[in-house]
Amino acid sequence: MILIKNGTVLTMADKNYERGSVLVDKGKIIAVGEEVEVPADAMVIDAEGKIVMPGMIDAHCHLGMWEDSIGFEGADGNEMTDPVTPHLRAIDGINPMDRTFEEAREGGITTVCTGPGSANVIGGTFTIIKTYGKRIDDMIVRDPAAMKVAFGENPKRVYNERKQMPTTRMATAAILREQLMKAKAYKEKLDKAKEDPDKKPDFDMKMEALLKVINREIPLKAHAHRADDVFTAIRIANEFDVDITLDHCTEGHLIADELAKEGKPVISGPHFTERSKPELKNKTYESPVALWNAGVKFCIMTDHPVIPIQHLPICAGLVAKEGLDEMEALKAITLYPAEILKIDDRVGSIEVGKDADIVIFDGHPFNATSKTEVVLINGQVVYRR
Repeated sequence: MILIKNGTVLTMADKNYERGSVLVDKGKIIAVGEEVEVPADAMVIDAEGKIVMPGMIDAHCHLGMWEDSIGFEGADGNEMTDPVTPHLRAIDGINPMDRTFEEAREGGITTVCTGPGSANVIGGTFTIIKTYGKRIDDMIVRDPAAMKVAFGENPKRVYNERKQMPTTRMATAAILREQLMKAKAYKEKLDKAKEDPDKKPDFDMKMEALLKVINREIPLKAHAHRADDVFTAIRIANEFDVDITLDHCTEGHLIADELAKEGKPVISGPHFTERSKPELKNKTYESPVALWNAGVKFCIMTDHPVIPIQHLPICAGLVAKEGLDEMEALKAITLYPAEILKIDDRVGSIEVGKDADIVIFDGHPFNATSKTEVVLINGQVVYRR
């Protein structure tokens, strides 16, 4: 049992506490408030003068998929041999021993949604994991979490070099449609086979993976920077009546009103980068501000290793500098990614019954000089400065 006391507790829920306490037992938060009874056997962490907040969540990164300082041997995020690879699973490519997991924890990032890159039209499934553990199987919050699909420059560039489809945006959309149509037909055959086993189709591992999208068990996770690519992603999701998150959405500020009408969540970023390719020419920190003003559900991500994951709070702080409300910016790296990833029953805020993923800072997390003092994941102290 652990008691964190005397800290400024930013719950990301209904109420914050200037001098609050959080009681943790068996990996869960069991009490939060100004007056919390202290059990005699509790380990006490005095957070006097410090900020206590939920562990941060990166809703789109590639943590463990591109290992640090290794190059090709540690690059397991893009299978650039086939534009259609829905049967690939992130859990088979993540190395939780990579030192960037330690850097994530030390930065206060306790949960991530990580997975394949954007080389392929369909890249495979993302997974949601905690950032502490030796074995990926023991770190999973939800798997699979989403099916990665990509629009725009990346699949065009990769397969143009191979002189293979897709080399145009039309072909990218056509390939995705074709695979979703095949998955619907595969599902129909399986449904008919329940009454007539002779109609059961031959096993197809790619279609089995896409069934989770068709059945709306997981969303498409759509890499799309440019406005027209974002609209293509939405168009296809609507055609097939599947769920989708709009990841990157670099030109979201140009179409915020239309995105508000669609009601699709946006995972915005990475912002703390250069404009390294044509589809990023309109990149601006003001994009999440415009989404917020329009009423679009959004969160902020690093796209690690594009931005090292420990800088997630700095990314949110730079967006706040451009006009996003400070608490909204904090929620954009805690509660809102949890809601978009549909794991807010477990993480994203300091509330009774949720996982005890808690971070203590010696100053405001948006301040680059603030240091992480203590990090708890599942009620266990995994970092202490």
